[in-house]
Amino acid sequence: MDQAWLRTSDIDAASGALEEVQRIVSRIRARWPKTRIILRADSGFARDELMAWCEQHGIDFVFGLARNPRLQAMIEEDLQLVRAVSLEEREGAPVRAYRELRYRTLDSWTRERCVVAKTEWLGDKFNPRFVVTSMRPEEHEARALYEQLYCARGDMENRIKEQQLDLFADRTSAHSLRANQLRLWFASAAYVLLNLLRHFGLKGTEMERAQAGTIRLKLLKVAAIVRVSVRRLVLSLSAAAPVRELFARIAQQLREVPTPS
Repeated sequence: MDQAWLRTSDIDAASGALEEVQRIVSRIRARWPKTRIILRADSGFARDELMAWCEQHGIDFVFGLARNPRLQAMIEEDLQLVRAVSLEEREGAPVRAYRELRYRTLDSWTRERCVVAKTEWLGDKFNPRFVVTSMRPEEHEARALYEQLYCARGDMENRIKEQQLDLFADRTSAHSLRANQLRLWFASAAYVLLNLLRHFGLKGTEMERAQAGTIRLKLLKVAAIVRVSVRRLVLSLSAAAPVRELFARIAQQLREVPTPS
């Protein structure tokens, strides 16, 4: 939760990323020193200082890379090929080709790096995409690296949307940055609690894989009488409540969660 950092809009998108990665990696390696770590992020994090640190400390990465005329010139042959294949053989259906490149920016990178290019023709336009990676070609061929490893990042975006749309992390309309940061922390804490509920309380139920918004609407936003005493909190549901049995199962499964040693 302490990674939920609200920033001003006048700084680089990757500002502070290196420091956060260093802190998180140090914690992981303190607990699991032999675990392999792979960073996956969009093109906003393809910064030389972050990639150089990863390379120096044995951390692999797959970052999106913004396209530019130099990169597109390197795949010009593929661009024309996928267009021809689509028009001649597949009647304009999307066609993709993948290629590994060696690339270095003109002045912002300190070294040449491996770039995987996806060349795509959508029937009426080109849709080239690029990722920069530290991973060796013998570990992942170009297509598998892009489609299976990098594109799986999309599920991470769903988790962010859960926090923003279902738990109101984007409600930062207070007058001060400090107040808005507190709001963001509240939303982050709510997400952690709901995720733990999914993992322990909802395991094996029909809501085991439900999104945060579904859990709020179908499980938490129900009419009930709440009684608080010195020793306990009593939640009384209506006899006609459709979630009574689910609540009982959740309570039982939460009671069975082992206490951390």
